[in-house]
Order: sequence, then structure tokens, then C-alpha cells
Amino acid sequence: MRILLDECLPRRLKRAFAGHEATTVQEAGWAGKKNGELLALIEDKYDAFLTLDRAMPDQQRIAGRPFALLILHAPSNRLADLLPLVPEVLAALNSARPGEVRHIGR
Repeated sequence: MRILLDECLPRRLKRAFAGHEATTVQEAGWAGKKNGELLALIEDKYDAFLTLDRAMPDQQRIAGRPFALLILHAPSNRLADLLPLVPEVLAALNSARPGEVRHIGR
């Protein structure tokens, strides 16, 4: 599974997804892109997009897109707060469908 981590997430989080092809927005060269432009860039390259941006589904159309959006709910974007969500993220990656929004940790 090809996973893209939003720039609001720590880069080291990608290590938690061994067995998947995890990349950060920064590594993809898309740092600073607005959400609409970023989602268009993701379309043919990734199967899932992980973010902390809870407003994204209200601001952008996700239905019909060829990737799943996983929104992480944690007290902060610190790695220590995000790592406990990894098992739920991995389970969601196995069952989420394209165009679906999943909330993790709420």
C-alpha cells in the first residue's frame, strides 16, 4: 500500500508503517501545497493519505477520489501521541476503500 503522510505529521512516523511504501509530503516535493492541489497530486500515486486536518472533508471533495483519507485524532502531532494510533491505522489501511474518510483515534 502506498501511503502519503501530510506535512503536519512528523517524518519519523513513516517508520511505523513497515511493509508499506510510506512517503511524506516533503519527500514528494509537495510541501506548502494547498489542500486542493495536494489532493489532485495524490490521485494516481497513493492509496491513502494520512493527516491531522479534521476540516479537510468539509473543505474538499473526497468521495470519488482513488485514495482513502485517514484523519488522525491525537492530543498533538508529537510522535509519542501518534504511535498509539498505528495499529488502528494499519487496520484501516486493510479495509478502507478509495474515496472513503476514516477517523482514527476518536
